[in-house]
Amino acid sequence: MKNRSQRYLALDVLRGFTIALMVLVNNPGSWSSIYAPFEHAAWHGFTPTDLVFPTFLFVIGNAMSFSLRKYEEKSEELFLKKIFTRSLLIFSIGLFLSAFPFVYRNEVGELFLKDLTEMRIMGVLQRIALCYLIAGLMLHFIKTQATIIISINILLFYWWVMYRFGTPPDPYSLVGNTALKFDLLIFNPENLWKGFGMAFDPEGLLSTLPAIVNVVAGYVAGKFIQQSGNTVPTIWKLALSGFLILIIAKFWDLYFPIIKGIWTSSYVLYAIGWDLILIAALILFIEIWKFKKWTYFFVVFGRNPLFIFVLSGLIAMLMGIIWVDGGSIKPWIYNNAFLSWLSKYNASLAFAVCFMVLMWIIGYVLDKKKIYIKV
Repeated sequence: MKNRSQRYLALDVLRGFTIALMVLVNNPGSWSSIYAPFEHAAWHGFTPTDLVFPTFLFVIGNAMSFSLRKYEEKSEELFLKKIFTRSLLIFSIGLFLSAFPFVYRNEVGELFLKDLTEMRIMGVLQRIALCYLIAGLMLHFIKTQATIIISINILLFYWWVMYRFGTPPDPYSLVGNTALKFDLLIFNPENLWKGFGMAFDPEGLLSTLPAIVNVVAGYVAGKFIQQSGNTVPTIWKLALSGFLILIIAKFWDLYFPIIKGIWTSSYVLYAIGWDLILIAALILFIEIWKFKKWTYFFVVFGRNPLFIFVLSGLIAMLMGIIWVDGGSIKPWIYNNAFLSWLSKYNASLAFAVCFMVLMWIIGYVLDKKKIYIKV
């Protein structure tokens, strides 16, 4: 076990780096004071923050390139039980996060029970669960080469569906896209996210289809690294592949825009391109040049990734209902501990960094006690 963790430290660091960024960008001091790189693109476009979620799916694929091997010589029943149980559990945790903390406060601070019939059904963990399930079934039962061909066809099919059933003249707009129309066939508007100012879920059902390809790409990259080793030729092949995929994605962007909100096929490729370049760079720094002293910070996040992500969400939501001096505790902490001596953008970022460090400390304690909470 020690040998393997040393050999693939770059993959562990990428997983931890992704979790750290997820916690950071999800917890600013103020949502109205965020530096541009830590915000999602308004619609069409791409920021560093738009890379975080697809990279997490890519990392899940990386992990599957190891975990699926142990089921090759075991019964199909055992494999199916494991993958369906894990997927259902992750999906259920996502629903729990949607419902938590089961109460809300009105403008004067009175507590009321949430109406769970209007709870958001889809979400980040729900998408992860579905992508893990479908990608896992494909990769276990179908050869890798065939899975890659299927993945390419998924991206092309999704492009056709989005164009064919989207509302002209802009079939990829917020109000006229096919993903929204499909979700409204399945869910009530009340069960969709409202973050865009209307009922629309960026983690909806139809747009989960192309996200499966991010997992497959992570698996293929993980298998390639295992077979080729942490060598300079491996780095060049990963980086060159990433660069070529970025070019394809930018060309596709002219016809099928890079939009995270509907997880367009060009967005999938653009994220995969950057992920391949990132992992190549990490292998270069960590495995070839042996710069390893800085890695433990991110490894801590990567050893309890799902637990830290869920815990960060629970704490953030609890801060919304715990009141101090007539308001929730989060703005009270933000105003008194950060905004009182920093500019609003720096204060908001400092709050997010401190929140991330708090999560790291919890992860550090768990790691020192060798407690690893897995689903």
